[in-house]
Order: sequence, then C-alpha cells, then structure tokens
Amino acid sequence: MKPKVVLTHWVHPEVIQHLAEHCEVIPNETRETLPRDEIIARAQDAQAIMTFMPDSIDDAFLAACPQLKVVGCALKGYDNYDVEACTRRGIWITNVPDLLTIPTAELTIGLLIGLTRHMLAGDRLVRSGGFTGWRPRLYGTGLTGRTLGIIGMGAVGRAIAQRLAGYEMALIYCDPNPLDRDEEHRLGLMRTDLDTLLESSDFVLPMVPLSPETRHLIDANALSRMKPGAFLVNGCRGSVVDEEAVVAALDSGSLAGYAADVFEFEDWARSDRPRTIPPALLAMHDRTLFTPHIGSAVDEVRLAIAMEAADNIIEALSGDVPRGAINRPLAGAA
Repeated sequence: MKPKVVLTHWVHPEVIQHLAEHCEVIPNETRETLPRDEIIARAQDAQAIMTFMPDSIDDAFLAACPQLKVVGCALKGYDNYDVEACTRRGIWITNVPDLLTIPTAELTIGLLIGLTRHMLAGDRLVRSGGFTGWRPRLYGTGLTGRTLGIIGMGAVGRAIAQRLAGYEMALIYCDPNPLDRDEEHRLGLMRTDLDTLLESSDFVLPMVPLSPETRHLIDANALSRMKPGAFLVNGCRGSVVDEEAVVAALDSGSLAGYAADVFEFEDWARSDRPRTIPPALLAMHDRTLFTPHIGSAVDEVRLAIAMEAADNIIEALSGDVPRGAINRPLAGAA
C-alpha cells in the first residue's frame, strides 16, 4: 500500500502526478485554505503532508496525526512551524530555501517603485475618467541619487542589491554577518550599523527572517530614527514591522510611504497576532501600496517550489535524508 500524502493547498497537476507515482495523494482542489479541522481529518492517518504559508503545524496538530513521517513545506520561512515538536516526534520537516529568492526580490523592487512613483494613484486617476492629458501632478520620488538601506543581507537582500546596481543609488546594509569585501564591491554595498542605516536611507527594506529578535524590529522607536520623508517596504515577514506604529508614522508625516507584501495577521506562531490588517493602514490609499503575499507567485516558480517539496517528501518516505531537511528527527521517537 502506498503511503498517504495530504496537500493542504492547490498545486499544479504535474506535482500531483509526480507524487502519485509513490504515494496516495489527497489534494486540495480548491484555491482556498482548508479549515484546520478539515486538514487534520484528512491527515490523521497520513504519512506525509505538504504545507504552505497559511498553515501552522504545532504539537497538537502532530498529536492528532500520529502516523506522520514528514512535513514537506512548500516555502522558505518556517516560523509558523514547531520544528522542535517535529524533531521530538521523529518527523522530518523540510523547506525550499532557494527558489523564492529572485521572485521575492523582484516584487520588493516593484513595490518600491510603485510606492514612490504613485503608480496606484495614477491607475485610479486614469480609470476614473478624470485623466484628460498630462498635468503637473503626482510628482514622486525617483531612485537615482538616493540611498537605499537593506536590513539583512541574506539571499534575498543580495538579490535586491544585484538588481538595483544599475540605478545609480548608494546601497548600504546592516547584518551581524558581513559579506566579504569582494562581494560588497561586486554588489556596490557598504556595511553600516542599524542606526546609521535608518538615519541615512531614503528607502528602508527589512529583509530578515522572523524570530523573537526581529519581531517588531521596525517599531515606533526605529521609525522615529528614520530619515524624515523616507519610505519603508516590507517584503520579508509581517511581524518584522509594527503596523500600528507605521500608521502613526504615516499619520504624522514622518514616514512618506509604506508598501508591503506580508502582514502581521499571517504569523500564526504569534499567540497575540492581530486578526486583521489595521483599518487605518488600509485607509491610507495615497501613502501605501499592498500586495496579497505574492512574492513567489510566478507560475513556473510555484511549480518548481511544490515539485521540490514533493521530492523532499518522496526522499523522506523512501528512508533517505531529504535534501531540504531543516531538522534531524530523534531516532526511535514515537
């Protein structure tokens, strides 16, 4: 009998076909997130589960699904997942660390340009019927000659710097682990401390994983240290930014604009997470630009991500060490 694998979200048919060669596949044929109780009902006798950004796997979930051998995450950041509980229960947990880098960098740059050049306001004007030709309005902020600060120089941070190299900007970064001098030179980067980055940058891009240390890294205090009239773009994790503090900074005018693809309410690992995006933030149409967590939503990329997650599952069920393993399950664990 083939092992059973449950897919919590829609994937390309090619992924299902690939898994079906090795497993009994229980797909989610909708484009919606299933209720947690429904996922548990489907997975209670499953050996594997492929999960996605809206999912949260904790000890209670694992206890309800005692036959699980592998949780294959079709994502990079896994702060919504209890890795220690998986390890203790002898369950592999895997992720896809590399494929999200380039599309996330591209979208973050798109948000930056869209925000600073008032693209959304321009679109609304054209669609309203009120555009009758060029007028001296919607003047924005260009990138050339400005300073952009990246907080966190991991893979996405480096990809952003590489793609902005032709914009004739000053690129600075802060990270406890500096790049080597050759790479700094290749990317046109200068390392500095966080305070200097905040004080000097016209555009601030946090690009760090979510952890207890980075939660609300950009809070009211950090926003007060930012250069007056600067822009903030969040393409990493929602809770890295304090959204209520952003509302206050936008309202006071100290922050010129905020763009985000990620939001605090998505971070299930937080017991105190908000349940919605602050209405006051959504109401600031002319100073904000938002996308619905589509950083990796490039068709061929999402296919590749799910296919790699499937390979991780197949490898784990075959008794091999999956290439995307982020833990080493305890031998003999129940």
